Amino acid sequence: MLLASVVVVWEWLNEHGRWRPYSPAVSHQIEAAIRSSDPRGGSVVLGQVDSRLSPYIIDLQSMHQFRQDTGTIRPVRRSFYDPASAPGQGWQWEWENDAGTWTAYDMEVAIAIENAHNRQQPCLDLTPLGFCYLIDYQTMTQVNRQSQTFRRLQRRADMSYPLVSPCSCQQCMLVFSVKTNTAGAGVGGAGIPTLGRRSLTIQRPKNSVLVSSKLLSPSKSATLGVTTPPSPVPSPSPMVMKPQRTPSSVCHAPLPQRSSLAGLSRPALQRIAMAQSRALIASGVPTVPVKNLNGSSPVHPALAGITGILMSAAALPVCLTRPPKLVLHPPPVSKSDVKPVPGFGHCCKKTTKKQACKGKTPEEVVKKYLQKVKSPPEEDCTICMEPLGGPSGYKGPGVGPMSRAESVGRLAQCGHQYHFQCLVAMYNNGNKDGSLQCPTCKTIYGVKTGNQPAGKMEYHVIPHSLPGHPDCKTIRIIYNIPPGLQGPEHPNPGKPFTARGFPRHCYLPDSEKGRKVLRLLLIAWDRRLIFSVGTSSTTGESDTVIWNEVHHKTEFGSNLTGHGFPDPGHLDNVLEELRAQGITEEDGLMEK
Repeated sequence: MLLASVVVVWEWLNEHGRWRPYSPAVSHQIEAAIRSSDPRGGSVVLGQVDSRLSPYIIDLQSMHQFRQDTGTIRPVRRSFYDPASAPGQGWQWEWENDAGTWTAYDMEVAIAIENAHNRQQPCLDLTPLGFCYLIDYQTMTQVNRQSQTFRRLQRRADMSYPLVSPCSCQQCMLVFSVKTNTAGAGVGGAGIPTLGRRSLTIQRPKNSVLVSSKLLSPSKSATLGVTTPPSPVPSPSPMVMKPQRTPSSVCHAPLPQRSSLAGLSRPALQRIAMAQSRALIASGVPTVPVKNLNGSSPVHPALAGITGILMSAAALPVCLTRPPKLVLHPPPVSKSDVKPVPGFGHCCKKTTKKQACKGKTPEEVVKKYLQKVKSPPEEDCTICMEPLGGPSGYKGPGVGPMSRAESVGRLAQCGHQYHFQCLVAMYNNGNKDGSLQCPTCKTIYGVKTGNQPAGKMEYHVIPHSLPGHPDCKTIRIIYNIPPGLQGPEHPNPGKPFTARGFPRHCYLPDSEKGRKVLRLLLIAWDRRLIFSVGTSSTTGESDTVIWNEVHHKTEFGSNLTGHGFPDPGHLDNVLEELRAQGITEEDGLMEK
């Protein structure tokens, strides 16, 4: 008998709790990685298919998407759909956003829109799907029923999502027995006989536990970290296993028969998809440790995961522990609950153009911070590595000839000595903002500014507490920088730069020290020192907006990525990093 195929769509969970589909090309890439026999498998670099996703990596063992430049982690899942639906036929439904670009609908919504389109309906109400929108096929618009806002929509042809072929391995056949428990007794009583048509059956003695086609007594189930408490549910009928072939080490997306698929509810199909996704990973099933009666079991996660899948398929109860949950964002907050930060008159700051020093030449700026040196010491200039008693090793443009009396200068505050021409050249290669930083000890002369692009910084208090700070509320900072063109202060003037991951949400405790840090961050924002344009050290992408050595916490309710709370030393570390940028607590007092 022919077995069904289904379409696989990989999706990620956004901050609003909605599953958003990856493109067909990305889904094909992930499926190819699953089928690969590469022993290093287990992760997929999405930028190999879509350059816009260059910061993202999917860890197949934990079923999470990881953003390398911000540390953001999001769950992913592998969903099954009918091959005759929109993803199987290569149709994409998209709506036009405020930026004038097209955004794909959630897959469930896109399928509903496509089905109504195929039935030649004039319109479709999305209210049953949880959206207050009306789709008008005649005008190809989406209408918000509350605000009466119109948005254009389009039906675009694209490649089909990957079609999954079945396999007949024992593990997958057991996974599909989950379907028979949920589909009910409509197929031959308990539904188990549907597996008999595959010449792959199992005979299980009473009260035994099946693990990887071996039989264990209940007394050994605790050794494997599996609890089997008494259950009033009758055990399934005995089955006899006679495999036709040896199961492969990598399951190639098994599926039930088409007739049995038709009786599945959507949640049951999703449960099968999730179980299969875990069974597909060659390097180990990404389940958390199974917990036995005495606590956490030391059993290998792969064995524990496969055990859990097999026992679930056999209708045996399984007790699983859960890993700490990643909490990137706070619970939803109404506008009325968002309050200004105490002691701050505003809640938003913008930056526009770069702050340049006007009216002074580079030579005049450098001379302002130097003292004359009559007899240079017998040591090298640490900029050009030539003796201070000789000429500067710098031969580039922008520096004229110097008299011997002015050829070496001492920085007034720290006392380090350099060739005057070397300092002028160093200044010309920087932001030319009127400040100078000693290349040896990093002492800053003047007011240092950076090359942060134009953007907006918002800040307010939300009524939730951070881990480790239960006695105060939370300051939420939202940075937003759009992509644009690089200016003369950037590495490649005139070339576009990207801005990945904006808006970026960051968090501080609404305590006295937290407000002090916020006040200094505002000064750093004004001086364009929070971000920079350069090359990402995590993704390798050049000409993009990157953090500029002032660490922020982007994880609200946990600290799984190292960018969250609790972190007792975080505020002190940020104060030190700001001090290294020339921003001190005295500057904060002057800003009040």
